[in-house]
Amino acid sequence: MSVIIGVDIGTTSTKVVAFAPDGTVQAQAGGGYPLERPVPGAAEQDPRLILAAVRAGLAQVVAQVGGQNVAAISFSAAMHSLMLLDAAGQPLTAMMTWADNRAAAVAAALAKAATTAARLRQTGVPIHPMSPLAKLIWLNQTRPGLVQQAAQVVGIKAFVLQALCGRLVVDRSLANATGLYDPATGDWAADLLALAGVTRGQLPALCEPTAAVGPLLPAVAESLGLAPATPVIAGSSDGPLSNLGLGAVAPGQYAVTIGTSGAVRVVAPKLALDPAGRLFTYYLGPRQWVIGGPVNNGGNVLQWLNRTLAPQLTLTELTALAATAPAGSHDLLFLPYLAGERAPLWNAAATGSFVGLTTTHTTADLVRAGMEGVIFNLAAVLALLTPLAGPVTTLAAAGGFAKSPLWCQMLADITGCAVTVPASVESSALGAAVLGAQALDRLPLGQALPTAATHRFVPNPEAVAIYRPLAAEFRRLTAALA
Repeated sequence: MSVIIGVDIGTTSTKVVAFAPDGTVQAQAGGGYPLERPVPGAAEQDPRLILAAVRAGLAQVVAQVGGQNVAAISFSAAMHSLMLLDAAGQPLTAMMTWADNRAAAVAAALAKAATTAARLRQTGVPIHPMSPLAKLIWLNQTRPGLVQQAAQVVGIKAFVLQALCGRLVVDRSLANATGLYDPATGDWAADLLALAGVTRGQLPALCEPTAAVGPLLPAVAESLGLAPATPVIAGSSDGPLSNLGLGAVAPGQYAVTIGTSGAVRVVAPKLALDPAGRLFTYYLGPRQWVIGGPVNNGGNVLQWLNRTLAPQLTLTELTALAATAPAGSHDLLFLPYLAGERAPLWNAAATGSFVGLTTTHTTADLVRAGMEGVIFNLAAVLALLTPLAGPVTTLAAAGGFAKSPLWCQMLADITGCAVTVPASVESSALGAAVLGAQALDRLPLGQALPTAATHRFVPNPEAVAIYRPLAAEFRRLTAALA
């Protein structure tokens, strides 16, 4: 059977999945790598470790399915990464991830400059230290001359594709997320390059997400067990590809993803920008723009609760404990801003809070309140989206949280919308494979695979009634503490 391999380069791990034409998983592998925080605010990685994880995962999956059965390889990657390379394509710096907050003062200054802020809102990238534009300005301020010395200024996917195929390219979706790109023209923006202190010659060539980047370098092909001519498709960024993998590509089909961080997204048929700059708008393909809001705090909140309150329990045992507490956690609220926050606050200095603690609250209440806080925050993002993109018709769940019935039911009860969970929660890898199928003309451009929900969670009226006033109080508290 011919398969397409989707490679999803994530924040803490890479997943490599071989999909049959109907989207069923034929083989998969994965590998993790550390997120280093050498100084306050830093969130860096060694791109060579990520490249090694990609190559190892590909080799394992190809060995399982047979190199002769691989029709194409297509890529997904986390947004907003940045590193500098020398003339030989080797790293001059560590890779700064989306979570790196060292450009916070730069972002604050950009937001205060009215003319500059208005221009940046036209990029579809909210003003925040995650943006490679802000990171480059910070590098110019703190390490003068370094950016100018770099032969190449890239993100992680461009680095990986260059190592595999010998070409330096970036798809327009990831380019759109840099803050250096004008989505209205589909090109790098000369005024923003000047603001960041980079030249067009330092940046990768732009391409469509369905563009072929290959062939593979001969030595790479041999090490992976593939023919050099195996098509390598540029792919897109992980958020838009999650919608594509979930089949959520029509108006009203919203997707909610929670991994380490999280997001709410919907696909629109034309470029639409939030006038207030609170939401992102990223290119996916012709007549496909993904509008949404990313949050910093998702699965990391549950991990913190586990580590802090009940390290003797597994995550499964911890969520089982949370399920013993009632909806609303006995009127305990948790503001989940442990890692600052992007949407809806866009405040890198935001911090978390338990509000309403009493001596009667238990560990189960605290854990459940923490999980509910993540969903309350995502619901606030959803409330920003619907005036711009229209009402919710379906709400699809993806990412690690989609494996938790408790969290999915919370999402249904807090939003008041039915939630579906697809057969494959590795939606970004599947979205990359769907793009690969489009590139091979196996699917029309813009079309997703039919998806069947394995689970459906319907709002519980009693829980909805409990959560409605708590959601209003959550929004009041976030505004009061901003």
